[in-house]
Amino acid sequence: MRKPEYSATLRRMLRYIRPYRVLLALSVLTALLSVVSMLVFPLLTGRAVDSISRGEWKPFIGYVAMMAASAGVTSLFQFVQGLFNNRMAFSISRDMRRDIFSKMRRLPLSYIDSHPHGDVISRMVNDVDQVSDGLLMGFTQLFTGVITILGTLICMLSVSWIVTLIVVLVTPLSLFTASFIAKRTFNLFYRQSEVKGEQTSFIDEMVSGASVVAAYSMEKDNQKRFEEINRTFAKVSLSAVFYSSLTNPVTRFVNSLVYMGVALSGGISAIYGLMSVGGLSSILTYASQYTKPFNEISGVVTELQNAIASATRIFSLLDEKEERDESALSSLDKAEGNIGFHSVSFSYVKERPLITDLSLDASTGMRIAIVGPTGCGKTTLINLLMRFYEPDSGFISIDGEDIASYRRTSVRRRYGMVLQDTWIKRGTVRENISLSKPDATLDEVRRAAELCHIDTFIASLPNGYDELISDESDGISEGQRQLISIARIMLSDPDMLILDEATSSIDTRTELLIQDAFARLMKGRTSFIVAHRLSTIRNADLILVMKDGNVIESGTHDSLIEAGGFYADLYNSQFA
Repeated sequence: MRKPEYSATLRRMLRYIRPYRVLLALSVLTALLSVVSMLVFPLLTGRAVDSISRGEWKPFIGYVAMMAASAGVTSLFQFVQGLFNNRMAFSISRDMRRDIFSKMRRLPLSYIDSHPHGDVISRMVNDVDQVSDGLLMGFTQLFTGVITILGTLICMLSVSWIVTLIVVLVTPLSLFTASFIAKRTFNLFYRQSEVKGEQTSFIDEMVSGASVVAAYSMEKDNQKRFEEINRTFAKVSLSAVFYSSLTNPVTRFVNSLVYMGVALSGGISAIYGLMSVGGLSSILTYASQYTKPFNEISGVVTELQNAIASATRIFSLLDEKEERDESALSSLDKAEGNIGFHSVSFSYVKERPLITDLSLDASTGMRIAIVGPTGCGKTTLINLLMRFYEPDSGFISIDGEDIASYRRTSVRRRYGMVLQDTWIKRGTVRENISLSKPDATLDEVRRAAELCHIDTFIASLPNGYDELISDESDGISEGQRQLISIARIMLSDPDMLILDEATSSIDTRTELLIQDAFARLMKGRTSFIVAHRLSTIRNADLILVMKDGNVIESGTHDSLIEAGGFYADLYNSQFA
């Protein structure tokens, strides 16, 4: 990472710290007080030694009592500092996760579709944890370490300026070594976070698709792929840890040189009467206290490098382009259902056009079926209608007004949509059905369930409508999940309908009953129906036949069969 980017990441991390500056100040204050009480200990030790050497036992006992008090006060302040630091670090991680989750709500669907879900989860969980751990260690050890170094230098200077000079001359070597290694570990830690995200994403895919993996006997291939990712992660992690681990032994070596210099110079000074035996004892203890923070700070630097690498990944997600702010736009509160596509073109990838110059009109109450081979653009039309994606050119209108002139949320509320891929949230059956109408009464929910012929199944559950279910519930089949999704649309009473293979997972007998309920629901409402089973859309007012993103045929079922074109071939192929 370039230095400006590194500095920008640090500045943004500081912005997260700013709301907790009171806790930060208290943490610094308690660190200062704990270091002061700790620095008093060697001074008291030296005076106790001198008291023994002079045979003064009463002062000796007093110094010992004060040493015990000093140790107790130091421990107390360190404990309180830990409380402040924990509160600050975990509050910051909470704020980061809140911002990431809020950001996800404002990102366009194209970002969600084009990025591995496991990597996004890794940024929200693993990377935030790493930032929290780095900050916690930094606050706890960095402040205390710096204050200890400065304090011990002052105390040593009061005992012997010669010994202090030797310490000051050797210290830059330790700082230079730690800085040199730290600069070279950042990229390795950043790569480590990337591979961890890739690993999380792969595991997420394999767990969610376990049945598909087993059905196609892909266990060995997936095991090989996982081992490749795991080897890469181990290699990158070992490299990062190897270089970062050099800091501690190198600084320990330099610190040993410092202690050796203090011991020799202090011993010589004591021999020639330049300091007392107690003074020598004090300065050796100060030397030990002085060198200890360098070992701790080297570990802090490693953790901070890892934290900054993780923070960079978090901020790159927070910097992603959001959906356009539409707070100033009007809300679409009611729709008659006159929908038009006006020279609409769209592509997911600019180099590969999908829909080109599409125009069509659907008046109120029409049932428009969209058919065609896989990949022809059927679901893309639905995505454009719901404003999950925006056209590259042209526009879509509702009742003569461009839908881009309304808030996208209000446009989506006008539709009732059932997709082929169902989704059940963790909650009760009643909560899942009432997602489309949170204030619905239990009687309304039951009526919707009866229309979908799922009320018998719900009644068989131990807790009925209060039964807790989720997307991973084993006791609910895919067809029953889809019926719950259909019940949502029945409850919402929408202005317009979108049915994308809405009965694909339902048995034929139940489908006939659902089709009857749909027929009543679609009466007077503009409806778009995506279907592969062409027998289900014979009564549609208009059938659009799509191929390669274009509408190549349109008309009623009978007229298209009579024309003997692409639709006739599709229909006949299903009954051949």
